[in-house]
Amino acid sequence: MSNSLHSLDFAGPMFAPWSKFSTDAMMLALEAQGVIAMRLTSIALGRGTHAENTRMVSEKAAAFAEAAMTMATGGSAHEVVRGYRKHVRANGRRLRR
Repeated sequence: MSNSLHSLDFAGPMFAPWSKFSTDAMMLALEAQGVIAMRLTSIALGRGTHAENTRMVSEKAAAFAEAAMTMATGGSAHEVVRGYRKHVRANGRRLRR
């Protein structure tokens, strides 16, 4: 077996974490766009409330603080993305009710 083929066998385990992170980051982007669309549609149709608008802004500050704490305590970027996805999915479920 040549050297180049041998190095391809080793790339699998090294590629898996990056692949999982990039998939989670892409899903975060898609899920966030869905939540944004729901919120903007609600506002455009006059169903948006002041409480929802305030909640939207305060959630962003809280999510940033959580992400900063994760990174400050040695967490990874992937942990931050997973945390953001958890919050975005919860927002989507709440807005779909």
